Amino acid sequence: VQLQASGGGLVQAGDSLRLSCASSGRFFSRNVMGWFRQAPGKEREFVATISGSGGTTRYADSVKGRFTISRDNDKNTVYLQMNSLKPEDTAIYYCAAGRVVEITPIAYDYWGQGAQVTVSS
Repeated sequence: VQLQASGGGLVQAGDSLRLSCASSGRFFSRNVMGWFRQAPGKEREFVATISGSGGTTRYADSVKGRFTISRDNDKNTVYLQMNSLKPEDTAIYYCAAGRVVEITPIAYDYWGQGAQVTVSS
């Protein structure tokens, strides 16, 4: 499974951005998909995850109400809509594929290369 993240960029506080992650996996709809992020000098942290059907989602408290994870199984793509961005959201964002809805990185088997999101104040 190869994952390709896109959509990162430089925005101002309060702006919106949508990340996409395309999967090459044959059984995409069976995969739980997650988004994680890593800021300079910090550990990778959970952002959001979505079940294979899209019926179950979980969010980090820091992004709840501002970010929305979704997926299009016909396009083998998962999205992260980020609204009301804050400077503290600045990080490299990684998409990942796993088998269970979990918030820990170790639960995910495949990782994309990351997309830089920078939010200026």
